[in-house]
Amino acid sequence: MKSYRKELWFEVPTRRCFVNITGEVEKCLHESGLKEGLILVNAMHITASVFINDDESGLHHDYDVWLEKLAPHEPISQYRHNGYEDNADAHLKRQIMGREVVVAITGGALDFGPWEQIFYGEFDGGRKKRVLVKIIGE
Repeated sequence: MKSYRKELWFEVPTRRCFVNITGEVEKCLHESGLKEGLILVNAMHITASVFINDDESGLHHDYDVWLEKLAPHEPISQYRHNGYEDNADAHLKRQIMGREVVVAITGGALDFGPWEQIFYGEFDGGRKKRVLVKIIGE
């Protein structure tokens, strides 16, 4: 069994953003040379997420609206966590959207269902954050 590890870095200018990272993950898979196995993609920061869904702008808008209803950013005084920072809502949004995804690798490709893509979800933007790509297999 072989393994491959790479960190991807993201810095978005907005507080919240969804970035399709499928191409970057596929590039990592190609670099690894692995043809069969599993790939883990996980956000290495507690106010960011990695998830799988459709790359459709209406859906991304709906996610943004829905998450803001569930965990609104303001008023920041509603959260105990907001002492030195104002990102309690980002922690909650990350919890809802998830930390990581695992995808099967078959024949040197991501073994996706129809329309599936990998996304980086940012909920407290404005600084660099990393995503880990770890691949194991043969």
